[in-house]
Amino acid sequence: MSCLQTIQDYGLRALGFGERLLPRSDFTLCEQFVLIGSGMIWNVYFGLFALLLGFFFATALALGKASSNPAFRLPSRAFIFLFRGSPLFIQFFFAYFLFLSLKSQFDFFAPFTAAWLGALIVLFCNTSAYAGEIFYGALQSVPRGDSEAADAYGLTGWPRFKRIIWPTMMRLAWPAYTNEAIFLFHATTLVFFTGFPAWQQRGDALYYANYFADKTFNPFIPYPILAGYFILLTLVVIGVFGAINRRLNRHLPQEARRKLRLRPQLIR
Repeated sequence: MSCLQTIQDYGLRALGFGERLLPRSDFTLCEQFVLIGSGMIWNVYFGLFALLLGFFFATALALGKASSNPAFRLPSRAFIFLFRGSPLFIQFFFAYFLFLSLKSQFDFFAPFTAAWLGALIVLFCNTSAYAGEIFYGALQSVPRGDSEAADAYGLTGWPRFKRIIWPTMMRLAWPAYTNEAIFLFHATTLVFFTGFPAWQQRGDALYYANYFADKTFNPFIPYPILAGYFILLTLVVIGVFGAINRRLNRHLPQEARRKLRLRPQLIR
């Protein structure tokens, strides 16, 4: 089988298109590259949607935690503490069995036991908590002079937050938030190794890498391929977030702009 035929057969297998059965023997390097790359579609899906949805919820959490109203402050603090204080791996397990219990009572929750929705909700909550704490710290660091300038111009309420506070908060938080985004994409590899099952062997990149490692008893080919894909994905994230960071700091002198620094976390 040529490599082009392998791409046609397995390129979108993680989404259910192409060959139904996985190769059983005589694995080629092309098959490993293609199938692990196919699984990366799920990693990108989980990371991208959790990040986009979590960004807005994290902003709300940061504002809630900074609020003087206990009705907003206490739930925000509790949510951030809960999801930052417990391991992501355990959160997946508890969420899966919670959704499974709800499914037995209400048919509405049936889709929540599938990884595409249930695992996405867990990742959404987890990254929202971490990003919420980052945004809260940035909100507390907004210079008092910015608020005083807004008061001088008569800006209050939503216009004051939208035009003065929020842009400064984002500018201060963005380098740390970039690291959170990178680690979120890395954390997506946990999805199919927790309670959420891979339906018809349609797993993520680590699922396929683990399949090849088990079948060949040689982890030194699939796992470096997996690492290479994630390095490329990390470079894309750094490039996109770096462009946004330059946009946020475009009004500052070159020497005053905050640089992005990759600070990998060892454990979630």
